[in-house]
Amino acid sequence: MSTTIKARYSGGVLEPLEKLELTEGQEVTVTILSVPLSKDADFLTRTAGGWAGLIDAERLKHEVNESRLVTTRPKPRL
Repeated sequence: MSTTIKARYSGGVLEPLEKLELTEGQEVTVTILSVPLSKDADFLTRTAGGWAGLIDAERLKHEVNESRLVTTRPKPRL
């Protein structure tokens, strides 16, 4: 049987990112193909300000704060 999965190297161990159909103690051969980090790895920096001018940030903050005041939990009877 042959299968290809993605794994992450962390702390000296390869951690599978998918479920493996292996039995406990089963030996396997591992072939490592290094995948370089893509340019998208820094997506957060590149998308900063992407919403600028599309929404009123102050109104959004106000609406979020207002929604936090709404309670759906019934008052406890003491």
